Amino acid sequence: MATTFYEVPLSGAPQTFSASINGTTYNLRFTYQNVDQGGWVLDIADASGNAIVQGIPLVTGADLLAQYGYLGLGAGLFVTTDGDPDAVPTFDNLGTTSHLYVAITT
Repeated sequence: MATTFYEVPLSGAPQTFSASINGTTYNLRFTYQNVDQGGWVLDIADASGNAIVQGIPLVTGADLLAQYGYLGLGAGLFVTTDGDPDAVPTFDNLGTTSHLYVAITT
């Protein structure tokens, strides 16, 4: 089995867009929670806008979708930051020095 990583194109601003992952279209919404222990959060919905998973914090060091394996999304999500792979994305560096990758295993 081989794993291929694809970077999700992001910018340091709240955003919503559709993405095809393993042949299925998902709506991805990224928001920033500007509170203590806050940060970037991801919501995933199906192509019709029905929520699948909400409130996934963009943290480093783990597959963000591992606990949702029962949903059969067929991918993993990983966050890393240039120069310090364990640094959590800030409002300003998401998409520039902090990156979100989709991992597809075939």
